[in-house]
Amino acid sequence: MNTLVPMSRFLPKAKKEKFAVGQFNVITLEFADIVATVAEEENAPVIFGAGEMSIKYMGLDYCVAVAKLAASKVSVPVALHLDHGSSFEVAMKCIQAGFSSVMFDGSRYPLEENIRLTKQVVAAAHAVGVSVEAELGSIGGTEDDHTVDEADAALVKPEEAIYFWNETKVDAMAIAVGSAHGMYKREPNIRTDIIEKVANAIDVSVVLHGGSGIPDDAIRNSIAAGIGKINVNTENLVAYTAAVRKFIASNDTETDPRKYQGPAREAMKDVIRSKIRLFGSNNKA
Repeated sequence: MNTLVPMSRFLPKAKKEKFAVGQFNVITLEFADIVATVAEEENAPVIFGAGEMSIKYMGLDYCVAVAKLAASKVSVPVALHLDHGSSFEVAMKCIQAGFSSVMFDGSRYPLEENIRLTKQVVAAAHAVGVSVEAELGSIGGTEDDHTVDEADAALVKPEEAIYFWNETKVDAMAIAVGSAHGMYKREPNIRTDIIEKVANAIDVSVVLHGGSGIPDDAIRNSIAAGIGKINVNTENLVAYTAAVRKFIASNDTETDPRKYQGPAREAMKDVIRSKIRLFGSNNKA
């Protein structure tokens, strides 16, 4: 039976072989099953992302149980990752419940305070074999209940990101390079020069948040520059919801959720499959 694994199980391979592992947020049993199913079909390592709002919606125990059940049905490596954890306490609750990976997002703090708090999470998580992601710079947009106004978004300074990693030794480093959570109103300018400077100077994968809606060429260039993990959520939500709306519009008397979730599942599968192949993580499990 497959179990949840830390991201450190597969991100080093992604960095070495120049591909990226997809993080796809799971907010229901359906979502977890869809992500795991496609990952198995594509023979790709995969990350279940769960932010604090999603955990509150599902319930922490249900979230872990759903992830473990989905992972147990496939042979590929699956991590359950806390997305944008706001505090040491939240990260510890998730670890105690069974998460195999956590993100502590201290990007709102001054650099040294972010480092101090991140080191606390790293020490506790690594002691029990759990991987840690951190963030530097401000990534715009909204992810669950985490919102950064576009005007407040700030690109990371490469030298600060390198210093941050050397101080914390996190397993994955999310940096602000021009992406944003949610769908884009205009084409983003992803700073591959910043990605390359940071990726070449640290031993772990650089993470790109806000992967929904970034043009394919920009994704490929980002991976070539050193991105090893890419987060996708909004595109899945858009595809799933559009399929439900289309079905109901044509079947307005239907009341069985299984009927409209069928096409919704297929629509979301198509998005995940295309992302896995774009990221180059297929056949990398």
